[in-house]
Amino acid sequence: MRTMKYVPAAALAVALLGGPAGAQTIKIGVNEPLTGAFAASGTYVVNGAKIAADEINAKGGVLGKKIELVIEDNKSNPTEAAAVAEKLINSDKTPVMMGAWGSSLTLAVMPKLMEYETPMVVETSSSGKITTSGNPYIFRISPPSAVEAVAFRNIVDELDLKKVDFLVINNDWGRGTAEDFGKMFKEKGISVGLVETMDQGAQDMSAQLAKIKGSDAETVIVTTAVDQLTLIFKQAAALGMKKRIITTGGSQNPDQIIAQAGAAANGTMHLTTFLPWFPEKTPNPEATKYFISEWKKRGFDFAGCTESFRGYDGIRTAAAAIEKAGKAEPAAIKTAMWDIKVKGLNGDIVFRKAGPEGKESGQSQPNVYLIEISDGKIGMKSL
Repeated sequence: MRTMKYVPAAALAVALLGGPAGAQTIKIGVNEPLTGAFAASGTYVVNGAKIAADEINAKGGVLGKKIELVIEDNKSNPTEAAAVAEKLINSDKTPVMMGAWGSSLTLAVMPKLMEYETPMVVETSSSGKITTSGNPYIFRISPPSAVEAVAFRNIVDELDLKKVDFLVINNDWGRGTAEDFGKMFKEKGISVGLVETMDQGAQDMSAQLAKIKGSDAETVIVTTAVDQLTLIFKQAAALGMKKRIITTGGSQNPDQIIAQAGAAANGTMHLTTFLPWFPEKTPNPEATKYFISEWKKRGFDFAGCTESFRGYDGIRTAAAAIEKAGKAEPAAIKTAMWDIKVKGLNGDIVFRKAGPEGKESGQSQPNVYLIEISDGKIGMKSL
């Protein structure tokens, strides 16, 4: 008589699923702010990521399996962002991640990537430190503020800038913008005046705006997320400030600003990396039209397109690297990132080396555009 060998339930489950290598889906971690100061932007990015996942899965998935997004809220907090990364890597066993929206959030995650040797696609953050600090697990598809500054350099003569003040969020993103743009302005012979900062949760910027109003600069560069920008435009209008305002970072959602700030938004200019208002002028018009139609089909506000495309491109980048690697393992995906070419909505995603030799991060070079709000409508300026 044969005796049956006892197999623990946990071991049986692993055997049936084939262990991590034989899992039913391929997981991609998503580390974004869904609550807190950056919640609106993070939610847009996540919804764009879901469109990408659904599109990929409808076409057969990756390596014959569907991809599964494991979405976690970093609460717009660097400490939480690091904890989320650790959970996604250790508990959820995601071999690649996308995140973490803000520069301070991404910088907080980066030591975890090094510790656990797991790659991450950076879809939004623009601080120069992200790709220059020697982290070979970082692959950024958004432009650092230095790239924005170089693109903007082409139009400063046309705008006839003489002197510029800054009003920036007091974190790595905002301070990095002031540093990179300030350097470019000085090289062009443009004076840099005040550099005012604001906390990410601040609701009243009237004190900083009053100082800027009293300065002799004709232009102010503003860097923060969309909700705070809306408050700034309203408060600037209430103070009677007539200076030219230009925002950076591509995270301003001009349609949302028009809806919420009204006439106070007129005359403001915005550096952005996507042109959903002018699909025919994008590098990939058909893909842009598809994405916008899918976004609308799901009932989302058109305003979210300028952020959501980042999540869409970010997940498509991660999936392309998994496919190229031939297996859902962190080391193989990291290596494959250097060999992919993805037709992104703001240009081809191809990673070039950035940072210290031997520890380079990957940096793609997306297009940068300047748009202007006039009479409640969006128009395009060339860069």
